[in-house]
Amino acid sequence: MYFRAPKIVWDTNESGYKIKMKIGSVLLENKTILAPLAGISNLPFRLMAKSYGCALVCSEMISAVGLVRNSGKTLGMLDSAPQEKPLSVQIFGADPAVMAEAALMIESRGADIVDINFGCAVKKIIKTGSGVALMREPQQAEKVITAVRRAVKIPLTIKMRSGWDNSGRQARELARIAQGCGVDAVALHPRSATQRFGGRSDWSLIDAIKKEISLPIIGNGDIATGEDALQMMESTGCDAVMIGRAAIGNPFIFSEVIARLKGELPPQTDLALRRQAMREYLGESVKYIGEAHACYMMRSRLGWFVKGLPHNSRFRESIKRVTSQVEAETLIDAYFEFVGKNVVIGV
Repeated sequence: MYFRAPKIVWDTNESGYKIKMKIGSVLLENKTILAPLAGISNLPFRLMAKSYGCALVCSEMISAVGLVRNSGKTLGMLDSAPQEKPLSVQIFGADPAVMAEAALMIESRGADIVDINFGCAVKKIIKTGSGVALMREPQQAEKVITAVRRAVKIPLTIKMRSGWDNSGRQARELARIAQGCGVDAVALHPRSATQRFGGRSDWSLIDAIKKEISLPIIGNGDIATGEDALQMMESTGCDAVMIGRAAIGNPFIFSEVIARLKGELPPQTDLALRRQAMREYLGESVKYIGEAHACYMMRSRLGWFVKGLPHNSRFRESIKRVTSQVEAETLIDAYFEFVGKNVVIGV
């Protein structure tokens, strides 16, 4: 017998604005969710997103096989901290028994939600029958969901694409299966497997599935600003928005979305705020993975935060060889001091 998924529940502020939602037993403070980002959404990145208002953060996609085999690197991806809760952990795989065992491991490590990936369109994932490949095999997808649902008590969600074409037929079928198997919420990125991240996502599919099932629907795709999030929610009726690529180097987008959904002016993202975010992200990364590894990663990642700012190419060039936290902080401070004075770096 399957669990019956609870209906969405909201709390409101004094003006009646709906500000909270529930995914199963997990109460979210607002309607913003960080998407799983392969190779990016580790603990420091999630803590940063959380600090700027994100209600629910999600791990990067984790191999169920790697967890069950006790791979040290894979197990390390389950590292968490109290400040980031609630936390969703996403797994991928095609074997129901392995997925169930991995979900149990995730639950035992304190995750609040387990999420199943039905959207990854990377070839090496598809070859294993995982990710979006499962959308072509609805019976196998149902077996995977059923096994995981029976294994864990924490809420279960799925993230999927529109399918292998733009018709949305496979997404509609999987959404119905998910509801029947006791899933607590569905996140939809309405691009096909062949589109990957190209073209435009079809928000009308979010609207269609929202009307067909009673589960909370989380909209994902082409949300680059707070206004985009507002338009998605108004046009599709989705219950929350999931933001991925737009949060890379721009964690402030969560504060912006929250403000727009409340009908307020977004907070200003000034130079001081960017500078602070970069230093904090650097510091948390050093604490989490060590100075040498963190500085190596920061050679590319700090450049995310200066996109669109004056002289950003010179800053990106300057950090390509950083080897210490102090050196990176010095370069960050120097860049923002120069930009603040409208002086070209290096002249």
